[in-house]
Amino acid sequence: MGYFLQNKSVCLDMAAKLDHYMDMYEMDYGIPPEEIPDTTQGQAFFVATIVIGVVLICIVLVCGLGNFIFIATLTRYKKLRNLTNLLIANLAISDFIVAVVCCPFLVDYYVVKQLSWNHGLVLCASVNYLRTVSLYVSTNALLAIAVDRYMAIVHPLRPRMKYQTAYYLITVVWIVPILISIPSAYFASETMYPHSGSYPTTHKVFCAQIWPVDQQAYYRSYFLFVFALEFVGPVIVMAMCYVQISRELWFKSVPGFQTEQIRKRLRCRRKTVMVLIMILTAYILCWAPYYGFTILRDFHPTLISRQKNSLVAFYIIECITMSNSMINTFCFVSVKNNTVKYLKRIVLLHWRSKYAPRKTVDEMDMRTSSMPVTEEIECIHLR
Repeated sequence: MGYFLQNKSVCLDMAAKLDHYMDMYEMDYGIPPEEIPDTTQGQAFFVATIVIGVVLICIVLVCGLGNFIFIATLTRYKKLRNLTNLLIANLAISDFIVAVVCCPFLVDYYVVKQLSWNHGLVLCASVNYLRTVSLYVSTNALLAIAVDRYMAIVHPLRPRMKYQTAYYLITVVWIVPILISIPSAYFASETMYPHSGSYPTTHKVFCAQIWPVDQQAYYRSYFLFVFALEFVGPVIVMAMCYVQISRELWFKSVPGFQTEQIRKRLRCRRKTVMVLIMILTAYILCWAPYYGFTILRDFHPTLISRQKNSLVAFYIIECITMSNSMINTFCFVSVKNNTVKYLKRIVLLHWRSKYAPRKTVDEMDMRTSSMPVTEEIECIHLR
């Protein structure tokens, strides 16, 4: 999400500053100004625009609607508010923010205006900041869920996390991304660059996190810090947790006589862990290309600086990274928590409240609120 100022054919004022920028580009990477490609032209950019548009619209629909349903059902049914679902709620809120607040602006920027930002510097900084915070909150929430499952399954005799401790953990899940994402807002910039697609040549506005040339060392140190804190570290910890959980569930026998109820709960836990392992795999597959491309671009720029479609490729990779939120929404909201089933109950109660006697409504509410709400609650009793 960060860019070096000399990596793009941008100008701050028109002619004079554009010439100064071109001199920097040639000095740093040895590329003559006339060889700098126009990334908004050609079939590759057209295809990329379609891909980016489809991904962003899917994020709006899946994450916006799915996470709203989950938050609504969590508010409606008190028994859904166990510790694990509280952690999942942070994931839902962060993904909902990206879908509802950020994605509409990104659709306008990438697809409608084709890399031209017309909403001002404040919104440019705000969208960059919110998107970065939300993505890192998702990472931290997944890590917290993995640790919670590890403690519940591998160490079932230890006391479960108290709700007060969970609230402290949730605060950390949000505070860390809020702090480490400040540079994405501070260095957000609106920068004009020439667009040769029409005659006479017009200018577009490039909105991104752009670090000054003389702060390359600070940017690289910051990037490596975030890379370790929000990718390498969480992946290692989550992988270790799920390896230990898998050993506990698949390779250790339960002592004593196994009743059908115990076998059912064991199958339930295995299903839950399989979902979590799928989420971790999807997380790695979505985020690894982004970090790999960013390392290549910012630490070995000469390898890709002459490639005409390198920026287009980065935009597609960035959208793949954001699409990880759709996978999280589908797995947690639809598969694990049976949210659609509870939405039907809410709709049915609303319909009954209009067309059925009050006594029937109260009985229906009592029956739905007293039913087992998630497989997770059922699984916890295995201890």
